[in-house]
Amino acid sequence: MARCSDVVPAKLRRYSTACPLDLIPVYGGNERMLTRRDLIVAAVSVSVAVAGMALAQTAGKPVMHSGVFNWANLKVTPTKQGERRDVFDAPTPTLSDLEFHITTLNPGEMPHLPHRHADEELMIVKEGTLAVLQGGQTNTVEAGGIIFNASNELHGLRNIGTNRATYFVIKYTPHDLVK
Repeated sequence: MARCSDVVPAKLRRYSTACPLDLIPVYGGNERMLTRRDLIVAAVSVSVAVAGMALAQTAGKPVMHSGVFNWANLKVTPTKQGERRDVFDAPTPTLSDLEFHITTLNPGEMPHLPHRHADEELMIVKEGTLAVLQGGQTNTVEAGGIIFNASNELHGLRNIGTNRATYFVIKYTPHDLVK
């Protein structure tokens, strides 16, 4: 650690007993306030804090970047009601989570009971006919139709057609959403 005599030339020291390393404006007086120990403790504390923040950021899912997802490359997972293709589920620079999956329902099936959640979702019907419950109202949506489910509103759906129904689900959660 530099001493005051190392930092301040001798001809200037005769005019002031203060050292530039002193915190005179904060504490007053000529007492030396920063010691080598103080600087080591501060450096270790900053290092631990930075390492902790870096660890916290890497502990979660990595931020998703631009990509292409081909239908033929998506893994099909059979379900009791039909099948599911998970495309992605990750944070983005502007969202704490962006999920995209594709559900196929057998005739008469529903993916789950009506429910509500804080995040919003958009569904695009690829094929088939769905009955969509939103609040207390049920609507019919066919291929090419779009369904939007707002935050915390009751919603559910069922395949009411005679063929399988497939729809794309895009679910998004902003960074500031309180769940």
